Formats: sequence, C-alpha cells, structure tokens
Amino acid sequence: MNLDTISTREKQVLYLLANEYRTDEIADKLFISPHTVISHRRHLLEKLNVRNTAGMVRVAFECGLLRIPVFARDPYS
Repeated sequence: MNLDTISTREKQVLYLLANEYRTDEIADKLFISPHTVISHRRHLLEKLNVRNTAGMVRVAFECGLLRIPVFARDPYS
C-alpha cells in the first residue's frame, strides 16, 4: 500500500465518507458526478487493499490519513 498514490480528491472523498456523507451528498459538495464519487471510492478500496467502507476508514485512521479532531470530546472522560 503506497499512500503517495492517493490523490487529493480521493482524500476529500475519504474524509466525507468517514463523516457519513452519502454518494449524492459528496457529489454535490465536491461539484462532481455521483459516478465520479463511486469511481474514487473504488480506487480507494483498491489502493488501501480493503473490502468495504468500514475497512477503508479503519486503515485510513491507522495510516494517519484521517485523525480525530483536537476539539472532539473524549467520550470516556
């Protein structure tokens, strides 16, 4: 897995997927077609070597592509 091959647009799609946006919402937000969102998602699945969105988000956190914001509350405190 080479994280350098993940494009800026794919990172944007990944971030929005991790934040529970639907394909049509991502398309509207990024001014692209839903088919392009699906294509980016498919490329992310291949590049991160995972089978589904849950795996994609897990690997993205493990690799540092996604982070929990500093301002997020700790649910265990």
